[in-house]
Amino acid sequence: MAVDKKDTRSGKAPKKESQPLIIAKTPAEKQRLKLERLMARELALSWSLPLLSDREPRSPRRRGSSSAGAGSGEFHVYRHLRRREYQRQDFLERISEKQKLDEKYIEKVNENQKAAEERTAKRRKKREKLKQKMLAKKAKMESQKEAGSEEKSSSSASEAEEREDDAEVPSFIMGKR
Repeated sequence: MAVDKKDTRSGKAPKKESQPLIIAKTPAEKQRLKLERLMARELALSWSLPLLSDREPRSPRRRGSSSAGAGSGEFHVYRHLRRREYQRQDFLERISEKQKLDEKYIEKVNENQKAAEERTAKRRKKREKLKQKMLAKKAKMESQKEAGSEEKSSSSASEAEEREDDAEVPSFIMGKR
């Protein structure tokens, strides 16, 4: 039985069969689909034509040949991409070189600190040795002074030795400036 354009019971137009949902794969396709729907709706409203939504949107024709060849505009895009990639690699190389130099510098500073600590320890040991030697001589001199009050000749000899010892020992060890 053929159905008129209007259903006699409800007074509405019969439902059209639903079209499969078309999903745009690229932004260009999405824009084209929106534009076609708008244009179809505009035409339908202005000319009272049925909506063109039952038609399948046209897809761009694909060439039968290979798409490996690029147009003249693609060369510039490739060139810019290549330049940016080279800049990125150069930047990474410079950073790695800087890190290596920093590590070498830190290693050299540590070596210098160790060497300075060793020299300081060696000199400290030498100063302590001289100080102990001076204290021992001083103690010896005091003991000789006590015993030397009896003998003046031995004290004059010890004074001569003390002068010689003072000449040998630097003044900063003795606390003199």
